[in-house]
Amino acid sequence: MELSHLDTFVKVVQTGSFTRAAEQLHTQKAHVSRVVSQLEADLGVRLLERTTRSLSLTEVGREFFERAVGILGAAEDARRAVQQAQGEPRGTLRLTCGVEFGMLAVNGWVRDYLIRHPGVNVDLEMTGRVVDIVHEGFDLAVRVGPLADSTLAARKLGDLHYGLFAAPAYATRRGLPEAPEQLAAHDIVQFSGARRRLVWSFTRGGQAQSVEPAARLKVNNNFAVRDAALDGLGIAQLPLLLAQPEVTAGRLRSVMSDWQLPPAPVHAVFASARYLTPKVRAFIDLAAIRFGPGSDTRT
Repeated sequence: MELSHLDTFVKVVQTGSFTRAAEQLHTQKAHVSRVVSQLEADLGVRLLERTTRSLSLTEVGREFFERAVGILGAAEDARRAVQQAQGEPRGTLRLTCGVEFGMLAVNGWVRDYLIRHPGVNVDLEMTGRVVDIVHEGFDLAVRVGPLADSTLAARKLGDLHYGLFAAPAYATRRGLPEAPEQLAAHDIVQFSGARRRLVWSFTRGGQAQSVEPAARLKVNNNFAVRDAALDGLGIAQLPLLLAQPEVTAGRLRSVMSDWQLPPAPVHAVFASARYLTPKVRAFIDLAAIRFGPGSDTRT
């Protein structure tokens, strides 16, 4: 029984599809199907129940899958040990992150990473869902916001900072607030995300104040929030990474800049700190330098 055959079977289970497994393995669907069928023939058991619409593990198939993952993990540990001895990042880095933060920051990190390390490739998946990096075969995830309790290891890369912004045309038409309580008299464009109750919390020196603005527009995409602010529809809370180019170009103005909004932590999340391969460690180190104190996230 070859490791490559175990890897093929695991990929079929993880993706739920012969076609998607073939795409990840850069081979043909027919080859993947033959490998799984040969495994079943060698073992004398059915591992997968197949219908025209879905695949599911049999009871013995589930046990075989769990053992196959363990075997592949042990083989990967051995490969990592060799890689660590070599020291140079090599192979394919499978990375996942949110769509917006991917466009704001991770894309740039990936470009720098590929330029610095010619021996690596990157498979980047931007998605709105929380990826199970272990079971889906990812090396690393970049996540924004507080981390949920988990058995995964993490390294903080930095903080994503926010501010309030408005178009010059809006400022001319309506004026700009100087304190949080004055926001009630203004049109607000608000990022809604998955939260139901939207509160803006501010600090200045020893003062703390929270307001729950009535938004004229709520939208779950920060790029759409920025565009609405650029169109003069109201005052918007935006990541500085997204707003700063517009401020520099004169298309947005900072609002209540002496009041601070809470930042969102950004972490690199990975399976184990013990067996970080050079390709993973190199990317995390680069991201921490690009995103840490002194980076343009605090501009």
